[in-house]
Amino acid sequence: MRLKEEVSPLLLLVIRSVVWVYGFLSYLPWYLLSRPERGAPSPRRQALSTGGHPAGPYRAVASLQGLACVLYPECTTLDRVFSHARERFPQRDCLGTRQVLREEDESQPNGKVFKKVILGQYVWLSYEEVFQAAQRLGRGLAALGQKPRHNIAIFCETRAEWFITAQACFMHSFPLVTLYATLGGPAIAHGLNQTEVTHIVTSQDLLQTRLKDILLEVPRLQHIIVVDGRSGPEEGFPRRIHVHNMATVQELGTEPEKLTSPRSQPLPSDIAVIMYTSGSTGVPKGVMVSHSNIIAGITGMAERIPGLCEEDTYIGYLPLAHVLELSAELVCVSHGCRVGYSSPHTLADQSSKIKRGCRGDSTVLQPTLMAAVPEIMDRIYKNVMQKLEEMSSVQRTMFTLAYNYKMEQICQGNSTPLCDGLLFGKVRSLLGGRTRVLLSGGAPLSAATQRFMNICFCCPVGQGYGLTETCGAGTISQMWDYSTGRVGAPLVCSEITLKDWEEAGYRSTDKPNPRGEILIGGPNVTMGYYKNEAMSQRDFFVDGNGQRWFCTGDIGEVLPDGCLKIIDRKKDLVKLQAGEYVSLGKVEAALKSCPLVDNICAYANSDESYVIGFVVPNQKQLLALAEQHGVRGSWEELCNSAEMEAQVLRALTEAAATARLERFEVPQKICLSAEPWTPETGLVTDAFKLKRKELQTHYLPDIQRLYAGK
Repeated sequence: MRLKEEVSPLLLLVIRSVVWVYGFLSYLPWYLLSRPERGAPSPRRQALSTGGHPAGPYRAVASLQGLACVLYPECTTLDRVFSHARERFPQRDCLGTRQVLREEDESQPNGKVFKKVILGQYVWLSYEEVFQAAQRLGRGLAALGQKPRHNIAIFCETRAEWFITAQACFMHSFPLVTLYATLGGPAIAHGLNQTEVTHIVTSQDLLQTRLKDILLEVPRLQHIIVVDGRSGPEEGFPRRIHVHNMATVQELGTEPEKLTSPRSQPLPSDIAVIMYTSGSTGVPKGVMVSHSNIIAGITGMAERIPGLCEEDTYIGYLPLAHVLELSAELVCVSHGCRVGYSSPHTLADQSSKIKRGCRGDSTVLQPTLMAAVPEIMDRIYKNVMQKLEEMSSVQRTMFTLAYNYKMEQICQGNSTPLCDGLLFGKVRSLLGGRTRVLLSGGAPLSAATQRFMNICFCCPVGQGYGLTETCGAGTISQMWDYSTGRVGAPLVCSEITLKDWEEAGYRSTDKPNPRGEILIGGPNVTMGYYKNEAMSQRDFFVDGNGQRWFCTGDIGEVLPDGCLKIIDRKKDLVKLQAGEYVSLGKVEAALKSCPLVDNICAYANSDESYVIGFVVPNQKQLLALAEQHGVRGSWEELCNSAEMEAQVLRALTEAAATARLERFEVPQKICLSAEPWTPETGLVTDAFKLKRKELQTHYLPDIQRLYAGK
């Protein structure tokens, strides 16, 4: 999407002439010193239907003869993968954590006081040190009564101790139950009771604020291992509960009798992780993931990251309980990379917990690799566009011209070193200035945001598609492919076929391209849902060749070069009164790029003829809009104002037109929410939107109001 050029035609002609001369003079040395074919759009096929049928199955060209399942020979379990990395890179940095020097209260212009942190440098553990720490922890857990092939839970923020705990469990055949740190009390209790855990690893903060309140509801739990600080007094806990410090447990693992006792080594088919989903529909489901499943998944992912090696640095800040982050870190560690830990609150210099004038984690770490969900990228995009509006007209014009010029060049496969160095360096520095690969997953990424990240961060954005049930592996776009709106070809570990969905009119015989429900098959497809055989049989099946398949519920279209485009989702589709099908997820993804929107949830009822929307507005943008139209009042009054609803709806309609939504897909009425959505009001960590059922109950009066008087 080009930015609007607000400059006189004569001046524009002069500037374009200068750019043309520069491009002509710089073309020859660029051509001789670089490899332009890497950036050029490729007409070649990236995947083929192995049987020649339009429905597939489709495989990557590199895996037509067979699907990949291991990174290294003999490394068939996750403990062996890490041992292999430790043998190759024993003294190299592995896991890094920033020192917290102190905390301070910082007063805001509105009178509120926020807690800010002052952070030091990263402190690193080598591969050998991580291996030894995991080994000691595994032995210590065994000393506390944790038995092989009996589940153990982790309920903790993303940090080095999380990864060390995972490695300890992989080494000693302890299936690891992962729970999101944002899950509510009932969901946490459900996961712990269903898996019958007796031991859980957590942080002091989560223990006091989330876990302590539900201990009476989890009768089998006996041992709590706290990763940070002292274990503290056990007052207020049930008598059966024993609280331990992780360092103390590791000391147990160094006792002489523990050092000589043999460990139970896992098999490739053993469960490595029981990963609970975010529970977007009902209670969370535990996905059983074997060692061989994860290894196949990370094998496919690693193949799509060019030049991955021990010189790379990855920044980890997404939830490790999410398959995207866990897989990304395992990919990096298997290749000797450094993993530096962060959080969304300290990621950048402008992050909410970073004291003004101090440096965020990405500035200090300067990562070369980063994974992100669209929510994070959309936020960066909006912030930069907002800063652009605050620039002088000359600065804004230069940025816009450079942006449009670079977009033209990368679409032709050309690089723009002058623009990158002079005009986009400051934007690029938001993520440390050295990022060479960005991977987006978890939800659809809008074309506008993807193109913005390509241009302003001067690196490819690989958009991926996968689910917890497929170890996050399905497809990832090639890094040289700068096209938008699609998620790439199947990974070398998986294949994809399309299943007709007659009701909605999606068929593999559709023209110009085959369409249908996406089915993913391969060694990365997991073992099913824990203690839920009915749902496992519904969503998983094994074909005549013994290969497992997962029915995703997503609707895809296979493009002529074999790449996949996600066009709908079964659960997101609502049939309106007049018979049109509306994809609510598609509507949300298109409208979240509107500067006035921080978050949006689209809703439709089959008994009605139009879509409505629930919007969390961007406070700064809405206040500016209110001032522009002379609307006064508190934040709550502005969000309840009919005039402001009308203005935001007008902006959404314009955004919908830009995104080329159909008329019936555009919300006709909206409700502005004064409070941001939280886990307690139904936040889904994958898509950052409200659960449909909770929306119907929590916002029932608003739904009735918006649909009244049609």
